[in-house]
Amino acid sequence: MASFMPNNNPSPPSTITFCTMNHVSYITSLSSKLSSSSSYEGAVTEHLRMSGVYWSLAGLSLIQTPQQVNDSMDRDAILDWVFSCFDESSGGFSGNTSHDPHLLYTLSALQILAILDALSDPRFSATIANDVASYISSLQLEDGSVMGDKWGEIDTRFSYCALSALSIIGRLHIDPPSGFSLTKACDYIASCVNFDGGFGCVPGAESHAGQIFCCVGALSIGNRLDLLDADLLSWWLAERQCDSGGLNGRPEKQVSERSEPRAKRAAGEVS
Repeated sequence: MASFMPNNNPSPPSTITFCTMNHVSYITSLSSKLSSSSSYEGAVTEHLRMSGVYWSLAGLSLIQTPQQVNDSMDRDAILDWVFSCFDESSGGFSGNTSHDPHLLYTLSALQILAILDALSDPRFSATIANDVASYISSLQLEDGSVMGDKWGEIDTRFSYCALSALSIIGRLHIDPPSGFSLTKACDYIASCVNFDGGFGCVPGAESHAGQIFCCVGALSIGNRLDLLDADLLSWWLAERQCDSGGLNGRPEKQVSERSEPRAKRAAGEVS
């Protein structure tokens, strides 16, 4: 059985340099790599390209000015592609052209428009915004839960997507024709809280940090943070820090189980 030598006194680097241009270069190179006909990564991620573009723009926006982001990425080409992914029959956006619409990619599309200051683009008219709001409303069930698409998967992540998307387009407190219920949405999220203060993807599901981010975010957007037990939730979140200082997403999942053994093997400290 392998044994591991603990390192209780790690030496931090004397200086830490943030390599801004390396990050910019990496992000801006992804498009050509993933678009290549011979790219395996591009093929298996084709369906979620909308979110990938959002992640790229969000990353660049953290380290560049808006003008620099526009210079680094082809803004006009991105916007043309985003609008080509709009599904007129449903009112949602797909993850890529010729793919089915989904709530997650609808949110990503709206986030892209917001980052690129394109929510006032003539192609995104009030009529289109209302269609998007109606699409989102059509995915809400009677109990307040939200489906990701017409195939029916339910997850509190989709509740967050719905509230975030409606907030971006200014339709959160305006009932669309089909009537999205903010009250039911927030009550459903509150029903997914567990005895430990965390949230699961559905009522009774295991607490997970990713779900907690989405649930707390959704309740904040809906102005219903009063539904939280902040002290109990804060305790659960604090318990996610491991001995190494890193964080796990749920109980009994130590960071050292994956990252430290690999590092120790590389250093020759595993016998």
